[in-house]
Amino acid sequence: MAMLKKIGRLFTIKSRFEAWLVIYVIALGSVERGQHYLAQYPGFGGWLLAAACTGVVFIAGAKLLDSIPKAVPAAAGAPAISDSRPIGLRVRSGSESRPWLRTDSRPTRRPASHRAAPPEDRTHNPDY
Repeated sequence: MAMLKKIGRLFTIKSRFEAWLVIYVIALGSVERGQHYLAQYPGFGGWLLAAACTGVVFIAGAKLLDSIPKAVPAAAGAPAISDSRPIGLRVRSGSESRPWLRTDSRPTRRPASHRAAPPEDRTHNPDY
């Protein structure tokens, strides 16, 4: 069983470079298959099948690249920061930074008496 695991690791994509190589090979195969479709089905149907073959490369490539984490080089002397920090300490963006958009509860506003009073307008005051 240990030998099967060692052989299985040979077929595991570990880096983004390996992912790009696999995407390249998939693209070569899809273009070849598209050429066969154009020869077998001349006209609009062949072009649709050829376009579908090449379109699959974009989907498969995106899935492959998303499945491999990007390597972020750490700054010299700085500790490595990972995403294993508690959610409250992470920088949030979009609706995550405004919890009322997720819970349908708006933050409460202060009463009008707590606001600063506007300055007096002395230009329209007839007593002044």
